[in-house]
Amino acid sequence: MTVGDVMTRDVVSVAPEAPLKDAAAVLAEHRVSGVPVVNEDGRVLGVLSGADLLWKEIGLCTCDASLIGRVLDRAYGDDARAEAKTAGEAMSSPAITVTSDETVACAARLMVVHRVNRLPVVEHGRLVGIVSRSDLVRAFNQSDEEIEREISLELLETAWIDPDAVSLVVTGGRVEVAGELENRSTVRLVEGLISRVPGVVSVDSTLTWQMDDRARRTARNI
Repeated sequence: MTVGDVMTRDVVSVAPEAPLKDAAAVLAEHRVSGVPVVNEDGRVLGVLSGADLLWKEIGLCTCDASLIGRVLDRAYGDDARAEAKTAGEAMSSPAITVTSDETVACAARLMVVHRVNRLPVVEHGRLVGIVSRSDLVRAFNQSDEEIEREISLELLETAWIDPDAVSLVVTGGRVEVAGELENRSTVRLVEGLISRVPGVVSVDSTLTWQMDDRARRTARNI
């Protein structure tokens, strides 16, 4: 499953020169926690989130916000953001983006590594959609039948293996796979492909191989 299969194509965005009040109104109106900031050519310059706007709240706060400030400073930037007046000045930049042909697993990894809740989706540098954590959660919620169908597609398109060469049983996201393939490397490839299909909870593999090509490579290197 790719990002293009789950992303939202009708994307709400703001221009870098948009006043912060207007940008905040967009977040509130559309009930989103962040929007891409794009220029007139549709290129993503950054992302403006509710967390970025918190700097303005801190600037207006009369209480002792030193602890809050230190936490947000480590997470989002420096005190200069509290002086921002436009979306371009307050946004987080550069934006972490993904292309529509990347896998859902790749998008999930980017979100975890960079600690973001959404990724602008770009093609040739221009915004075409957005994928959020909730989109990935919905992808993970595939039925067993959908998981089995996607595994079969992955075997054909990525590993060039006839799905009839292996037997699949999917129960509650747990995949049991058996059969005999040509070599050990292919078995490991298939097991890895299956584990990355959204909705797969575990892989119980009893796949065997006709030739241990890894052992032959090791022997040649000795």
